Amino acid sequence: MQIAPGRRVALNGVEWTVDDVHGQLGRLVLVDDDGRAETRSFRWLINHADLRLLPAVESGRPPPVARQPRTLADLTKDQLERARLRAAHVLEAETGFREGHPARALPGEPRPAYDPDRTTLTQRRYAKAAEIEAMPRPEAVRCGLQHLSYRTLVRLSGLAGDSLLLACADGRWTRRRGGHRTITKEVREAIFAVKAECGPRARLSQGAKHRLVHQYLRERFPTFPTEKIPSRWTLAAVWKEWFGPGGARPRYGRTAEAAAEAGVSGRMVVHRPGQVLVLDSTPMPVKLRETVFGDAITATLTLALDLYTHGLPAFRLTLQSDTSVDIAMLLRDVMLPLPMRDGWGEDMEWPYAGVPAEVIAEFTGHRVAALPFFAPETVTTDHGGPYKNHDLVEAETEIGCRILPARVLRQTDKFAVERQFLTIQTMLFEHLLGFTGGDVADRGVDPERDASLTLAQAEHIIATWIVQIWQNRKLGEYAPSWAPGEDHSPNTLFAAAMEQGGFDLDFPEPSFYYKVLRKHHVKIHPRRGVKILGLWYHHPVFDEPRFQQPSARGGKHAGKWVVPVTGGTACRCSSRTLQTTRPGTFCAGGDCRPKVRSLRSRTRLPTPC
Repeated sequence: MQIAPGRRVALNGVEWTVDDVHGQLGRLVLVDDDGRAETRSFRWLINHADLRLLPAVESGRPPPVARQPRTLADLTKDQLERARLRAAHVLEAETGFREGHPARALPGEPRPAYDPDRTTLTQRRYAKAAEIEAMPRPEAVRCGLQHLSYRTLVRLSGLAGDSLLLACADGRWTRRRGGHRTITKEVREAIFAVKAECGPRARLSQGAKHRLVHQYLRERFPTFPTEKIPSRWTLAAVWKEWFGPGGARPRYGRTAEAAAEAGVSGRMVVHRPGQVLVLDSTPMPVKLRETVFGDAITATLTLALDLYTHGLPAFRLTLQSDTSVDIAMLLRDVMLPLPMRDGWGEDMEWPYAGVPAEVIAEFTGHRVAALPFFAPETVTTDHGGPYKNHDLVEAETEIGCRILPARVLRQTDKFAVERQFLTIQTMLFEHLLGFTGGDVADRGVDPERDASLTLAQAEHIIATWIVQIWQNRKLGEYAPSWAPGEDHSPNTLFAAAMEQGGFDLDFPEPSFYYKVLRKHHVKIHPRRGVKILGLWYHHPVFDEPRFQQPSARGGKHAGKWVVPVTGGTACRCSSRTLQTTRPGTFCAGGDCRPKVRSLRSRTRLPTPC
């Protein structure tokens, strides 16, 4: 006969269900159809004169869930101390010492009645039972020693460590939850009906939901006794257990349900670097200066976060709001190795992570910093203007990555990068002069006066913090599930992934820089150059004979030349170092130098490349 939870038996014509089995004690819990529970031993059940095994009956009731074994973490601090006190008495009776070993003897131990050299184990157990019996009743009850008899000491012999502590812990402290017996099938149907009714409506209180349950039961089951309807507080507890705390706004909840019905509610599992790259921008909470003697300004910080390693492969600072070209250059930075900078030591140089540093240095022509680089597969952004720009979409197509915008009203799709901004603020920005705080109420008296860092200096500080501190910082709740007992940082996670899946060393070609820029289709006029966004730009290269005739391009832009243009006054070239360009300058892809004459040089407009 197999005894397991859910097994049905008949005793003297009464049907019982095995609710729980305590194999270590040789006992089981039987529950009848009325909910009455009895604890019996295996011997009593097997030797019962009128015992019949009933076949399993399919019912709507889910099978009982196997109870997980209790641990010391289930006990409160006070309960754990009381269990340790009981275990100390048991160990003193067994060994003569409360710590269980002569090497850990406390002052005054062993006591004469428990000296292992002069007494036997049986004598020590009887002495302990007599000591507990002579203890004042309130003290014994408080310590839980009122039932510590000779037979209990014999039963607890042979246990040690956590097993002894769990055996000394009162089982009523961690007893199994009995559920809610007032939730019958009629009440359950009413609760789910009210839940469906409340979906499209505004937020209702628990009192209103309780009245709706009453109304549904009166209309659907007229004979259902009113006194058996659960109270408002029971309904609130059951509602929280079944449907969660319900802290989300109804508008967000309806959006989540619509997404679930559309089949997009599945959780994405990220299992390699570069699989998902999350982008976001925010005003930098530190006042900077464009030049040493310039006015205080607010820069925009754009981050790229790898969702697998939680590393920061690239970032970008812009003087004004970021544009689509800035985001395209950020994606290009993710694919390029970062050169070593002045002041960076050997500890910040590229470690062995699937590819030796010498191999990468041979390809790049310079020493590489310890910052992973890869080709992103999927890019997740919000619905801001720069991220939805068609120029950025075209640049992402050139890179070969998929675009996965965050769902509307679902902040959890970009939770990692949102939290990263707060991490940088608490670990770095708070310690810089010119820090403005989280909002206007937290601002200092005059943060503009305290501003002392230039844009280039701030960019260097952030890059140093990422390479030296963040990439080597131990991950907490973001640690990998396959290594729960190991300490991992973004760099070590990247190295582990490279050992598992290899490393694809593929650098973008130099002309890739121009492919991700914003493109204009223009005509080249003799002696005047090109006209872009209302400004004329000229360069001696335009005087060459090949530009004196229309382009051979056909189609929609027949006869026009394609001119890539940067989208602002800040240009990041292939060296991945911040270089500020003035309006009317030419970017050669590796260095920024004045080469183009603007007819309206005082107007700040995009710079043609």
